[in-house]
Amino acid sequence: MGLDLRLEAVMEGVLITGEVEATATGACVRCLDDVSIPVDVHFQELFAYAERAAHHREVAGGDDEDELPELDGDDADIEPVLRDAVVPSLPFQPVCREDCPGLCAECGARLADDPDHHHEAIDPRWSALANLADADPAHDEKRN
Repeated sequence: MGLDLRLEAVMEGVLITGEVEATATGACVRCLDDVSIPVDVHFQELFAYAERAAHHREVAGGDDEDELPELDGDDADIEPVLRDAVVPSLPFQPVCREDCPGLCAECGARLADDPDHHHEAIDPRWSALANLADADPAHDEKRN
C-alpha cells in the first residue's frame, strides 16, 4: 500500500490532500476464486481546529451531515477519510475475469474447468412419462 500525503495549514485547520495506491483482495462473486483489484484513489479533506469545528457546529445548527473532522491536538485520524474514498471505488460485484462462467447451480462444479458441463433437466410435468421409458422391457412384452 502506498500513501502520498500533502498537509497544508489553512485558516480553518489542516487541509490533507492525498493519493492511495493499494491492492484490494476478495473473492469472485461467480466462481469464488481469489481476486486482486488495484486501487488508485485521490482524496482531500479539511481537518478543523477544535474551536473552528465548534463554531461550525454552532452555525450549522447541529447537522451531522456537514460535520467537519476535527484535529485531536496535532493528530488527524485519516482512516475514515481513506475508507470513504476507497470503498466506493471498489466494484460492487468483483469478478476474476469479465467472462467468468461461475459455478454450476446444480452441483457447484467450476464451469471454467469443464465448459461442456451440464445436467439433464426434465420438466417435472413430463417426469411421469420418463418413468414409463424406464419401465422393465419384460413387463412391456407381457402386455403385447
